[in-house]
Amino acid sequence: MSHTHTAGVLVNRTPESLNRADRLAEIACWALEQEATLSPKPALVDSRGSGAHGDMNLALMLASARCLKPYFGQMASAAVAQSAPPLLRQQLGRIGREAEARMLSVTGGINTHRGAIWALGLLVAAAACATHKTATLLERAAQLARLPDTACPASPHRSKGQQASLDYRLPGAREQAQQGFPHLRQRGLPALHSSRANGDSEVTARLNALLAIMSALTDTCVLSRAGLAGLHAMQQGAAAVLAAGGAGTLGGRRALAQLDQQLLALNASPGGAADLLAATLFVDRLTGEQATLWSDAY
Repeated sequence: MSHTHTAGVLVNRTPESLNRADRLAEIACWALEQEATLSPKPALVDSRGSGAHGDMNLALMLASARCLKPYFGQMASAAVAQSAPPLLRQQLGRIGREAEARMLSVTGGINTHRGAIWALGLLVAAAACATHKTATLLERAAQLARLPDTACPASPHRSKGQQASLDYRLPGAREQAQQGFPHLRQRGLPALHSSRANGDSEVTARLNALLAIMSALTDTCVLSRAGLAGLHAMQQGAAAVLAAGGAGTLGGRRALAQLDQQLLALNASPGGAADLLAATLFVDRLTGEQATLWSDAY
């Protein structure tokens, strides 16, 4: 057994905790890569092109995802070592800011995954120190999200999503996490699982999960780009695809293409929904790997 000191905290780095932290980081990185490559996503970067993002492409999204892997590992290790939630929240905030700085360095200043760092960082930390059960995992993440980051330096600038949330008085990524990711729990995962059960391909199941999230989420990425008109177009258009049978049917594919064109015309990219899809894939993958991932720890 080896020990290191991090921010004044004694870190117990057993082989089991190291392996678990590394595996959680791998799954988080995998989830981001899977979200990026999923196609055809409405107005989002995918294998077809840049969507509504003139400054992004798939290669950039994948490079961004991969550069974040070590930071997710650090978050998981911190959660294993730190039993005091307020101190862990401070550590997660510090590592998250370091991850964001690295992301911006890799992307040339483009915000590719700020929201995903927040969501997946909390879930990685929760998974490192909670059981594999989805409800327990999401509640642990919510508890961490509700704690203040007292070490966060004051900044006069809000993110575009935070400003949109304030302007329209609607919940954003912070509230989504503090509530235990309700759109992941109530929309994303059920749609993913029911689509698979219906015999849909994995691509179709993931697209249907994204659309289920989009149909109800107050996506602050869309709000900041296209206002309430864009938000309503996203929600109603996604619901229309699902009502037509989902992304695996002819009617659903036609409705999906129509939604894509509508959101592109509005310059409205559902980046918040994309982050929650990555989080959904992360949680779903954990459920599938529960026996091997936690067998030595619980």
